[in-house]
Amino acid sequence: MAEQSSVVRGVTASERVFQVQLAFKDLGPGDHGTGEIARAAGLNDATVSRILAAGVYEGIFRRAPGKTRGRWQLGQGSAAIGFNAIDDAYSAQMPTDKVKAVLTSLHEKTDNGLTFLYTRATGEVPGRQCVEMGVGESDLEELNMTTAAVLSVTRSLRTGASGRTILAYLGDSLVRRVIEQEIPPHVGPGVIRDDAELLSSLQTIRDRGYALGYQECMAQWHSCAAPVFWDDTITASVLLLKKAELGEIPEAYVTATVRAAAQLSGLRGGWPGALRDEA
Repeated sequence: MAEQSSVVRGVTASERVFQVQLAFKDLGPGDHGTGEIARAAGLNDATVSRILAAGVYEGIFRRAPGKTRGRWQLGQGSAAIGFNAIDDAYSAQMPTDKVKAVLTSLHEKTDNGLTFLYTRATGEVPGRQCVEMGVGESDLEELNMTTAAVLSVTRSLRTGASGRTILAYLGDSLVRRVIEQEIPPHVGPGVIRDDAELLSSLQTIRDRGYALGYQECMAQWHSCAAPVFWDDTITASVLLLKKAELGEIPEAYVTATVRAAAQLSGLRGGWPGALRDEA
């Protein structure tokens, strides 16, 4: 009987770590004291204190910065675990050849527009990285880039339609970190430099479901981007680039970009509604 009782009452060490992580989710953004974390996790203070201290070395938890003592935040390690799991699920459902086909189709539907898929790159300050493109016979030297450079450089979320599209769906704390970054050099004349204007643009993206950039990342190129979600979490953005001589991005090109993003999304909800159903 004693052994049976132990099994009923017992909770493994790994389960306790998960309970602490879930406690942060329940408590919401910001930093929290050991006692309130323990209550939310259903564990005693001493156990939670040991788990938090051990998790610092793996980046799962972090001590709140500043003079506040005894308060804790989730670390970047927790975010990385979550996004790696999402990326694995996303990759399993969306093979490279299908991504390539969607981008190539968008390239053709937009009169040979240059198309790219940018995924969110995790880090202390999140960025974005290109993982696939559909450029047909176009020469990327038009962008003063090589294929290797496009696929290997991590770029800021602060600039460009594709970056702002991902940024629009991140939490407030991550948005603040990105906005605190300096604007990268060699951007276009249309880059948004004012922080208030940048924040306003994020709301516009959420309202519309897409972003427009006019010579934002580089001179002589306009852009349109739409978000790609997986289980209601932003994972990437589809980017269309067109020469600035075109003038404003035509509505048909915007619709095609949104539909491409919808095709690459694994949402269980209704975004972006009818467009997703038609994609």
